[in-house]
Amino acid sequence: MSGEYLPLLLLFGVSIANAIGMVVASHILNPRRDTPQKLMPYESGMIPLGSTRARFSVKFYMVAISFIVFDLETIFLIPWAVQMRELGWSAFLAVSMFVVVLAVGLLYEWKKGGLEWD
Repeated sequence: MSGEYLPLLLLFGVSIANAIGMVVASHILNPRRDTPQKLMPYESGMIPLGSTRARFSVKFYMVAISFIVFDLETIFLIPWAVQMRELGWSAFLAVSMFVVVLAVGLLYEWKKGGLEWD
């Protein structure tokens, strides 16, 4: 049985050695020379304005959480849709409850003004 997993273990070993080798080679071949420009925070190629500790509105985080929730919804619904016929009615009811819970959460967020970007 262990002979069957030998190629997989060899692949993992070579991958880890390759990653470590690249990091070590980059530190050896490219000496670190810090300049003020290299130490400055990078913001899409623009010179940073203001403090780096600026606060964001709570609404920004609510929209971000909504994006994550509905992104995860897609991750769960696509495999279910592919196997829908084989899974039967119990899986359909489970997915229906999942969608209803997300719809209630969206309705709550909408009523609280979380989707308004002022």
